[in-house]
Amino acid sequence: MSPTPATAESIAEGAALLKAGKLVSFPTETVYGLGGDATQGEAVARIFAAKGRPSFNPLIVHVADRTWVAGLAEPDGRFDKLARTLWPGPLTLVMRRRRDCPLSELVSAGLDSIAVRMPDHPVAQELLRAVKRPLAAPSANTSGTVSPTLAAHVKESLGTKVDLILDGGACRVGLESTVLDITQHTAVILRPGAVTAEEIAALIGPVKVSAEDPALPKSPGQLASHYAPSLPVRLNASDAQPGEAYLGFGGGAGMSLNLSAKADVIEAAANLFAMLRALDDTARFKGIAVAPIPAEGIGIAINDRLKRAAASRV
Repeated sequence: MSPTPATAESIAEGAALLKAGKLVSFPTETVYGLGGDATQGEAVARIFAAKGRPSFNPLIVHVADRTWVAGLAEPDGRFDKLARTLWPGPLTLVMRRRRDCPLSELVSAGLDSIAVRMPDHPVAQELLRAVKRPLAAPSANTSGTVSPTLAAHVKESLGTKVDLILDGGACRVGLESTVLDITQHTAVILRPGAVTAEEIAALIGPVKVSAEDPALPKSPGQLASHYAPSLPVRLNASDAQPGEAYLGFGGGAGMSLNLSAKADVIEAAANLFAMLRALDDTARFKGIAVAPIPAEGIGIAINDRLKRAAASRV
C-alpha cells in the first residue's frame, strides 16, 4: 500500500474505510498510528493481527476533543487541569472506564481503565472529526520494530496490511506519548515521553515514575489478575463439566457462548473479554470451560490471555 497525500478527499476516504471496519494509518505529532474504529471489536482485533504476533496490551484511544472523554471514562479534576493545558499534545491519560463505555472491551484489554489522548496534528484531527468516533491507534509498525515517523516507514513495515496510509509528512515529536495513570491517588507515569514529569507536577502535584518503583507495573495489563474473571477458568476443554459455562470456538454443541461460530480468530479476539465477563456469573456457574483456540496469528494473544486468566486460579 503506497502512501496517499492527506487531502480533504483522501481523509474522507479514510473516514469511510474506518467506519467500515478497515485500518487506516495516519500521522500524529508523535508517530504514525495504525487506526481502527474503537467501537468495533473486529476492527480493533485487526490492529493486533496487522502488527504481528500481538499481545493484548491496552490501546490508546484518540479523540478529537476533550469533551468526548466524558462518554468514555470517569475523568476527575486532574483530567481537567491536564487536558486544558496539555491537550492537544503528546500526553495519554489513563482513567477509569465508564460502565456504559461504547468502546470495544479489547481496547482496554479487559481492564477497568482506558487510555485516551487528543493528538496535535491537523490530519489526525480532521480524520477524527470526519469519522466522529474514537480511534484506537498504536504505532503503525510490525511489533518489535522501530516506530514510524514517515508514511514511507508504514509502507515498509506493514505493506498491504493497512487499507490506506495518509501521508502528512514527518512527525514533529517523533517519540511516543507520555502515558500518565490518573486512576490512583498519586498519578504515575507509565511511559515517559515529550511531556515531562515536571510539567505534569506543576499542574497536579507530585507524580511517580513507574521505572523508579519496581513495585508498580510499567504499563497497564502486566498483571495476570487483570485478565481473570472471579470464576476459575479451565482451558482446552471439549465440553463443560457440571456447573461450568462453556465458551466455545467454531462448531459444537452445549456452548453457553461462542467466540466465533466460523472459527475466525480475529472475531474470537474481538469477543474474548466481553464474553468472559458475561459468563463470570457466580449465581449461574461455578467455572468457565474454554474450547481450544489455534495458536496462530492473533490466536497466540488469545491463548496468552486465557493462560493468565487460568493461572490465577492454580
